[in-house]
Amino acid sequence: MTRRPILVDCDTGIDDALALAYLLAEPTVEIVGVTTVSGNTDAARAAANTLSLFELAGVDDIPVAIGAHDFRGREYAGGAPHVHGADGVGGITLTAAARAHDARAAVELIDHLAQRHPDLTVLALGPLTNLAAYAETPGVAALDRLVIMGGAFSHSGNVTAWAEANIHNDPEAAAVVFAQDWDITAVPLDVTMTQTLDATDLVRLDAIPGAFPRALAAMLPAYLDFYEGRVFPDRRCALHDPLAAMVAAGALRGVSVARGRIDVRLERGERGRTVSSHPSERQRWVRGMEGSAVELLLDRLERRVWPG
Repeated sequence: MTRRPILVDCDTGIDDALALAYLLAEPTVEIVGVTTVSGNTDAARAAANTLSLFELAGVDDIPVAIGAHDFRGREYAGGAPHVHGADGVGGITLTAAARAHDARAAVELIDHLAQRHPDLTVLALGPLTNLAAYAETPGVAALDRLVIMGGAFSHSGNVTAWAEANIHNDPEAAAVVFAQDWDITAVPLDVTMTQTLDATDLVRLDAIPGAFPRALAAMLPAYLDFYEGRVFPDRRCALHDPLAAMVAAGALRGVSVARGRIDVRLERGERGRTVSSHPSERQRWVRGMEGSAVELLLDRLERRVWPG
């Protein structure tokens, strides 16, 4: 079976870690590279988190390159410690990886992998700063497919009334990316807020043998703490990044989409708002799905043999 090559561009916080674990356990895909961007935490810390998690998983052959620290319109101001902890992983201590990050810039690694894998899927789980830089770099390889965790269309935003966090952090970059003639699927809050992990699911996760699942189970209580009583009335959290990873992998059943060109508002008051009104066969956003994302996540993690 030929596995789908995926490059992950992420700001490795708690749900990014869940997405990476899912992709490592999903037999239909292969992570061929990771680039990091500031968002949940800064780009350098995101790379360190990723390398530490890969080491827990026994993975030492996936290059991890550090991307943009600051956004286009403003300097990085410290991420989301109230959601993901000061280090991005809920305050747990991850042992520093023995392996160093890749020396290439994020744009260089993306270009290298896009040339090596013409069918490459890029999965963007953070602000789109790196991908905007890629779009504006002359002579780089075309991207076959881009899946973005981001946006809010018929759903309210999670930073402002309109804007979702990844788009809101760098709306100028998002506007550049959505202006490209790339095949783009956005996985917005409209669908990610319908798929959750609760305290019972955490017990099941904690029972999976292996160092990586144990780390996930240890960092998730901080994430649940943020959501409980603030976003949801009970103890559960949204599966933003894992759901986008499942869309990228093509693993979900009954996915429904709305097709249309996606634009990003930059004006004051609606800054970071995503709208889709003009017909397009190249862009779409996910409206719904069948089945349970958390069941798919836990099933895949239970089936993989994890070291440690």
